[in-house]
Amino acid sequence: MSSGLAFPMVDMVAPTVAFPPPPPPVDAQTLPHTGMLHTHGVGGHLSSHAGDAAQHLVHQAGDAALQALGSLSGILLVGRAALLTTRVLAAAAVRAGEEQRCLERQQVLAATAAEQWRDAAFAAVRLNARRRALAARVARASAGGGPGGAPPRPDLPPPLEPVGEQLGDLRQQLARFGEDLRRAEERHAAWEQQRLGAELRLDEGDDAWQDALRASRRRALDRFGAERTAEAEERRMPRQTADRSPRPGPEAAEVRAAGAEILGGLDPYAVSEAAELAAGAVRHAVRRAAEDPRRARIHLNEARKYVRDANKDARLTREAQERAALHYDFLVYETPEGAEDLAPAPKAVELLRRTLDDAVPLTRDELELVERAVEERRCALETIYVRDQCARAVEELARRFGGPTEAGRPEGQEIRLDWTPDGWEPDHWLRATLADGELRVAAMYRGGPERTPEQRALDDARCAETPERLAELQAIIKDMGLDIEFQVRTEGALPGIPGENAVSLDEPLRGSTAPPPDAREAGPLHKTVDAAERRREHR
Repeated sequence: MSSGLAFPMVDMVAPTVAFPPPPPPVDAQTLPHTGMLHTHGVGGHLSSHAGDAAQHLVHQAGDAALQALGSLSGILLVGRAALLTTRVLAAAAVRAGEEQRCLERQQVLAATAAEQWRDAAFAAVRLNARRRALAARVARASAGGGPGGAPPRPDLPPPLEPVGEQLGDLRQQLARFGEDLRRAEERHAAWEQQRLGAELRLDEGDDAWQDALRASRRRALDRFGAERTAEAEERRMPRQTADRSPRPGPEAAEVRAAGAEILGGLDPYAVSEAAELAAGAVRHAVRRAAEDPRRARIHLNEARKYVRDANKDARLTREAQERAALHYDFLVYETPEGAEDLAPAPKAVELLRRTLDDAVPLTRDELELVERAVEERRCALETIYVRDQCARAVEELARRFGGPTEAGRPEGQEIRLDWTPDGWEPDHWLRATLADGELRVAAMYRGGPERTPEQRALDDARCAETPERLAELQAIIKDMGLDIEFQVRTEGALPGIPGENAVSLDEPLRGSTAPPPDAREAGPLHKTVDAAERRREHR
């Protein structure tokens, strides 16, 4: 047994991974002796992660509060959040709050550190998206004016920046940020209701009507605030206040009271056109109340339908705006200085900016373009993450079992890692290469194709040890949050030079044995979670 093939996929994002500088390509002609990047004992060259002791405990819940979120982990969590529904993000926010309460009560948490960080990061993403969407709506309202002039400038907190924060501090920030944002949303919702107020009038002045309408609108504002909590978004209970208004009798006063209840239930973000339609239906109902009670009820039912449809549209518009804000924040992110750049997505960013600035909804084709850009960026981040974690896994393997490691980035490979286990030197080592989503590990020997019987016997001995080393590497990689299963192949060791002139494993492997029946085509392969938290694969 001499080699293994695997397709690493991100299962759970470890919280402490920072952006590594891209490994330099190796030119064996110009750098015959110093072109390799030595990783053993110099982990900062590959990632500014925590020390070895902390790495062993990266998934232990007890250490979560001591960890600071790394830059790569942080933006990768944002990318994963961008592919989830509001309900799933809200559920994560609810769990984050419960986890904090467990710690305050000194109760043991069932979640690992990675799960706790995921929930907190998703909660931060959700709040930041709401903040940007609210700021954009206020800006549009200020430009358009209203019955009482421009809306008051919201006292919004600055966006949450989880990277570099410890988990306990971030949870406290989430609580404060959420409360500040809720108050800002309620203040602007009250202004939006004043904007609608001009449309919600009967033909004649009626103090009792206005009193009933104000009370109904106050209840609508209270419901709006309650529905903006993570618990309410997680349950996603559809509001049906307009259908629960009392059925009026034939008296005009009862019809007016029912109409006030219906109109007061309008979502504060409902459009003026819907408010006018609903108010017109109530006016018709009041006029027909005395002579034709049946017709009055028909008009009130029309008003209820207008309000129900307007509320649904307002909720969907609000969600679309917040999702656009989430996608925008993710696509405009720039990697830290010295790290590998991400491909820009100017067309998608322009569409999202238009949606936020002008409230122009995305067409189906435009939405597909944006989602494709988000998915491509997430895949690019996961490629960097997988490469970094595989490098860290080889380094951890060497730390546990001894022996030097070296890394390079030959042309056509995302990274190449050489590890010489204790007792294998000077003529044998293991080489891991990551390219197009495929992680290949093979036993290598120094020398040419002509081997003496003694050398071939030693080659066979090293090949016999390889499955055990692969199992150790697989266990370490899984501990780091990657899903991986090696397919072990039977063949002889491969020739090469340790630390120089990287050998592509593709041709030797394909020449000596057929690929396994379930081998996939080359291409980055990742695993993510959809709205129902079911896993699916993406190339």
